[in-house]
Amino acid sequence: MTTANTSSKTPKVQKHFRLPDPPQREPDEMTQYDTLFKYGDSHALAMHLGKPESTLVEADRWIVAGPEDNKARARRPDLLVAFGVDPEAYRASNGYVVSEQGKAPDFLLEVASESTGETDVAEKREDYAALGIGEYWCFEETGEHHGTKLAGDRLVEGRHEPVEIRELSGGVLQGYSRALNLNLRWEEGDLVFRDTAEGDPIATLESERRDRLAAEARAEAAENRASAAEARNRELEEELRRLRESN
Repeated sequence: MTTANTSSKTPKVQKHFRLPDPPQREPDEMTQYDTLFKYGDSHALAMHLGKPESTLVEADRWIVAGPEDNKARARRPDLLVAFGVDPEAYRASNGYVVSEQGKAPDFLLEVASESTGETDVAEKREDYAALGIGEYWCFEETGEHHGTKLAGDRLVEGRHEPVEIRELSGGVLQGYSRALNLNLRWEEGDLVFRDTAEGDPIATLESERRDRLAAEARAEAAENRASAAEARNRELEEELRRLRESN
């Protein structure tokens, strides 16, 4: 009698390490949505930086040192930028795994809320330095929960050191991000990324819409002027014809 070979086993498929989905945010934490996503600022930053095949501009997913890392210490930054990484691995892992990417993110930003403000400037600052984050920025509309409206730290020899924040005319605050090669500004409660060469804000969905409407208005005005000039020419030609006929 032939019996099945029970000694052989089907090899198990190794599953990719995947972080759990983040929990739902508290209502007061929606400040990060208003600051970064409501008007497409994060999308504008991604478009400005380019190279989506190797550049991550992401938010609201976990960042850990490695699969074995203590998940209780995992953080969920409001904005993350990393150059020279694998976006597909980020999506497969449902977050940023430093050991998997081979490097820490170049830039992180937290937007303050009442429930997160104290953590942003204390524990998170230490944890992000330990992970090797190149730059860590904090933004707040009022300065009530961070103690300041705009602050940046740059990693130097394993420790974050403050980035110089200058006050410009009109109460505008500005700091230079070496990682992004952009100036970050607090402008009347808004976070604005500005080009360092021209000083203009990077293009956003709203600014592109305004530029398109302005271009359409200019084109319509030019067409109206051309139509008016053509009508005037016809009037002059008709008047000249009448004068010739009367003579």
